[in-house]
Amino acid sequence: MNPAVLAWLLAQLGPATDQNDLATRYTRLASAREVAREVLSERRAVLLTEPLRMTVDGVVTIDQSNNLQGLERQLAVLTDTAAPDDAAAGEPGIDLITAPLVPARRTR
Repeated sequence: MNPAVLAWLLAQLGPATDQNDLATRYTRLASAREVAREVLSERRAVLLTEPLRMTVDGVVTIDQSNNLQGLERQLAVLTDTAAPDDAAAGEPGIDLITAPLVPARRTR
């Protein structure tokens, strides 16, 4: 993972994100966008396992629903954001085409 990819991931996920974890995920997924999507999805899943709103009458109210909506918006925007390891527009991709090889003349 090059420094540009690391900087983009930290900008998307926050500077407190473990860089070793990001490097491991990048090695496995080979795409900065997929790494960011996976981390954000895990954060969303953690929020869903806990109650989103808790109120202790007259003492405190904790509401995590805005955090959940923020993560969902960030996941939606992630598909439109250009990652540094994305192929540039107009850059030729790698296409694999297979064809059976058949002799030009029939053998007897």
